[in-house]
Amino acid sequence: MSVTVYIPRDTTANALGAEAVVTALNAEAERHGETIEIIRNGSRGMCWLEPLVEIATEQGRIAYGPVTAADIPALIDAGMLGTGTNQPAAAHPLCQGLTEQIPYLKQQQRLTFARAGVTDPLSLDDYRSHQGFEGLTKALALTPQAIVDEIKGSGLRGRGGAAFPAGIKWQTVLDAPISTGQSDQKYIVCNADEGDSGTFADRLVMEADPYMLIEGMCIAGLAVGATQGYIYLRSEYPLAHQVLNQAIETALAAGYLGDNVCNSGRAFNLEVRLGAGAYICGEETSLLESLEGKRGLVRAKPPLPALVGLFGQPTVVNNVLTLAAIPYIIAEGAKAYANYGCGRSRGTLAFQLAGNIKQGGLVELAFGTSLDLLLQQFGNGTASGRPMHAIQVGGPLGAYMPQSQWQTALDYEAFTETGAVLGHGGIVVFDDSVDMLQQARFAMEFCAVESCGKCTPCRIGSTRGVEVIDRLTDPQRQSDQQHQDALELLHDLCDTMEDGSLCAMGGMTPNPVRSALQYFGDDFNHSRQHTSQNSNHNTAGENTDA
Repeated sequence: MSVTVYIPRDTTANALGAEAVVTALNAEAERHGETIEIIRNGSRGMCWLEPLVEIATEQGRIAYGPVTAADIPALIDAGMLGTGTNQPAAAHPLCQGLTEQIPYLKQQQRLTFARAGVTDPLSLDDYRSHQGFEGLTKALALTPQAIVDEIKGSGLRGRGGAAFPAGIKWQTVLDAPISTGQSDQKYIVCNADEGDSGTFADRLVMEADPYMLIEGMCIAGLAVGATQGYIYLRSEYPLAHQVLNQAIETALAAGYLGDNVCNSGRAFNLEVRLGAGAYICGEETSLLESLEGKRGLVRAKPPLPALVGLFGQPTVVNNVLTLAAIPYIIAEGAKAYANYGCGRSRGTLAFQLAGNIKQGGLVELAFGTSLDLLLQQFGNGTASGRPMHAIQVGGPLGAYMPQSQWQTALDYEAFTETGAVLGHGGIVVFDDSVDMLQQARFAMEFCAVESCGKCTPCRIGSTRGVEVIDRLTDPQRQSDQQHQDALELLHDLCDTMEDGSLCAMGGMTPNPVRSALQYFGDDFNHSRQHTSQNSNHNTAGENTDA
């Protein structure tokens, strides 16, 4: 009797040795005379358990992790492949029990990631057997306005960071006239240039459930009258690139893409384009410039891309997670999606736990739970075992949050009230060994390196910011009054960047700097005192030697 085994093929699992596990499992199964079928599924998002090996039983899949190639012989000897039982190798230390009952997974509300880790990412049959393309089928029976109304009714907001209502953006593109010029059509552009620190949800969608993104983009095309779509993919995601191209080719052959989608007489074509390797190209207008083959410079707004976007035509630019939410909304109805969440933050968001965290991974929850609950219940504290000190949410331009703010509800408005941003849902944890002055310096340095250079406040302000922060740590060059003057200058630089920058790159860089100054000011003083003490010690030593 053949045993079905699931081993993820995503980037994280492969980086942690999944390919070696597959090789070892095949060799050991052959040695034991066991017949197995290995399915390379997507990851469930429990990165701390990767590589995760699941064994199909009558009772459900039983999980083992994290498994290395060296663990395979002992696992098979312990009965991992079942030998007719429903609880193979249940007593083995790596056995996590039934996958669906693992608390980390069971306590989530998975709408967008319901299929992640369950299906073979490239199997159309798998996708269809798990409600795949139900949303597209329903959308084909609706008018464009009816589709847009469903999106507006769901309360879906852009998951890329700006949190702009998706339905309003779609309505603008639907109503926009096509201008004459290089092209006579509207476009759907998926921003898959995932560059924020600690984020990987977009990649997980593309590697674990690519047909969901394809379906969402096709529905968007039907909604606004666009017949061409582009996925602008981060160049550092080669596996996602491969999976997406294969999935698009399969969907095209099956009639879900092309000039006659599902024999409806309506067209939607889709291509993947690799990004330019620049963080700034995650900004929608810079992305469009890059997609047109130009240098990724930020455009002035207005006009908005919804009116004058790719090749000068009305364009929907949405993040991967925004478009991936569309099939569920259309299939289940706007109300079903809006029933999750709180206030103006409806539905769910994929929170990504990274940094100094014991159980890093993806957690999809309805908006409204607290940051502290997420960190403790799912993250299980720091990997180092030291106390958490600062939490950065929303990528490298997000504020550093002190412990007094960890009870903040995970919704857009609550975070805005504290001066923080929820962004794309990336959460990076730092323990009490972190130097917050250096983190503030990193924010300025990051902006200096990644700025497109088009506007002076961002280009020059960030460079001067690095210099000023360096002065704060150099007691040889500063009296106490000069130190205070440097702090005031840093605040002035932040004001200039915030008020004068063309886009969020320069405008949001002050967030981590200000929060580090406001909530972790002791770290600045301690760093200076520590440097001063070291300097005095070194000087004394040199005099003694003399």
